[in-house]
Amino acid sequence: MENTAQIGFRKTAAMVFGTTGLFTALYLTAGIALPQLPSLLIFCILGALFLMPAEWFLMLRQSRKDFGKYSLSAALIGQEKQPIIKILFSALILFGMAGIFSFTILSLENRLLFTLRERLLSFLPVGFDWNNIEYIKSFPENIRLATCIVYFALNVFIGPITEEFFFRGYLTAYNSKYGKWTPVMITIIFSLYHFWLPFQNIFRIFVFLPMAYTSYRKKNLYICMASHIFCNLFSTISFITAIMN
Repeated sequence: MENTAQIGFRKTAAMVFGTTGLFTALYLTAGIALPQLPSLLIFCILGALFLMPAEWFLMLRQSRKDFGKYSLSAALIGQEKQPIIKILFSALILFGMAGIFSFTILSLENRLLFTLRERLLSFLPVGFDWNNIEYIKSFPENIRLATCIVYFALNVFIGPITEEFFFRGYLTAYNSKYGKWTPVMITIIFSLYHFWLPFQNIFRIFVFLPMAYTSYRKKNLYICMASHIFCNLFSTISFITAIMN
């Protein structure tokens, strides 16, 4: 399946940042208006109802335009099959690299941006600091359980699957004119698109660039998708364990 249509950097950036900008504004507004719920739960619900559907809509609309029907065709251009065992093996190696970066790059970035982060959070209600475990534990058990279930579903499956089809599939294919710089460009855009987590961009780039480049070279986005799921699974289980203990 091949296609010569291209989006270009400016349109890609406008599409991504426009969508995530609207989503983040909605998240902040709802989080302030509904203090009786953890902001993380509000984020997950809005992500499932707005951000993820918006990305699916953009992919499906492109497929309809270029291939005549609503499908994943726009996200699967140039993709080649790989044995599942090879996909999982590559994903586990990339997951291991991500673990190393979490102890090095993430720790360094957190120290460097600590003051700036604290200043920004001082303007927001306490709930917008996802590292504040005690805040989330202050809610009744049924709300905490609901938060954990929704967060697990979004962060481990819905989010990674949608984002990989969108970024490593659709946007990478439609920016292929940049050649080997395409995965670099898309990785940077992907990192910056996390407006709700603005202080881990360097870490995200270090983690996702090897994943994106491997998927680009192997022409298989499922390598990055599996790596993404492994990383989020590990961090989500650690987070939920801290909340429910």
